[in-house]
Amino acid sequence: MTTLLIFLPFLVVFGLAAVYAERKISAYIQDRMGPMEVGPRGLLQTVADILKLLQKEDITPQGADKWLFTLAPILIFTVIFAGFAVIPLAPELVGSAAYVGVFYLLAIISLDVIGLLMAGWASASKFPIIGAMRAVAQIVSYEIPAGLAILSVVMICQTLDLQEISYQQGIWATYTAPGSRQYLFGLPALGIDITGVGGFLAWNIVRMPLLSVAFLIYFIAALAECNRAPFDIPEAESELIGGYHTEYSGLKFAFFFLSEYGMMILLCLLMSVLFLGGWNTPLPNIGPVALANWTSGTPGTWFGYLSGAFWMLSKALVLFFVQMWVRWVYPRLRVDQLMYLCWKVLVPFALAIVLACGVWRLWMVG
Repeated sequence: MTTLLIFLPFLVVFGLAAVYAERKISAYIQDRMGPMEVGPRGLLQTVADILKLLQKEDITPQGADKWLFTLAPILIFTVIFAGFAVIPLAPELVGSAAYVGVFYLLAIISLDVIGLLMAGWASASKFPIIGAMRAVAQIVSYEIPAGLAILSVVMICQTLDLQEISYQQGIWATYTAPGSRQYLFGLPALGIDITGVGGFLAWNIVRMPLLSVAFLIYFIAALAECNRAPFDIPEAESELIGGYHTEYSGLKFAFFFLSEYGMMILLCLLMSVLFLGGWNTPLPNIGPVALANWTSGTPGTWFGYLSGAFWMLSKALVLFFVQMWVRWVYPRLRVDQLMYLCWKVLVPFALAIVLACGVWRLWMVG
């Protein structure tokens, strides 16, 4: 219920805002104005585009498989929306406090491959089929380095619970949440105890520097999983018109559009939890002013919910901005370059990080 009441309205509003933001960001990068006519500074341009899109005729190609053609965009949006169920938005504020949250999230979002393949196959057109096959090959390939990067975090934190991973990266490292086990980590092997200090010093990429490399690997793989430039080969306009959603229009196309931005923000939220402290404040308790104490509310209180949600969304939006920035700066890769980067660069580095994290964890326990 928490996921339905919080994340569904958030996704709809965020989709509208993200489209406008991307238009403006791309315009500034390319030294132009972007939307300016509809509303002040073009703020209502996206709303007008969505209203126009929803009024368009829903066309199904004559040779298409109508059931699969209709089911594909619904399936893609459903599996992406289901992934938000285990994202901890704040202390003790999570849709499903599953101990296997990481495993569930990886499993559920991997099902969007089925929807992409259904969309391309059911369209009965060569461009969607080629785009769908490219998308499946790309996503399945880049799930391997992404999974290895996440595995390195799980090995360090010794848990699959995303809420517990968040607790381990803040001033509540010794806090015992109701109905859950004790949260206690610190860095005894390095002589550093982050309990009570918090801030960015407790983030995984800081307290375990090797995870900064894992973070970079996962960020690159996340771009590929979202089909974002420079990995937008499945939707290459110059080659495939629009890829797997070429034949879609109206509300069905809107589902594809919303799913893309939903996948982007979902992976940004996941990266925030795994590497950047989740809902914890980035301000540490250093010096006479305990910044972390008064910028992170006590778990279970209203201020705890508000401050946690603020920091969580702030980190995710910064990562989201970087994804947009990358799209308008880097050129599209060729297919061979795409696979070379995955199998000969990211996978070997990810395996090395997993091995190093395993050795470091055993050394720390010893």
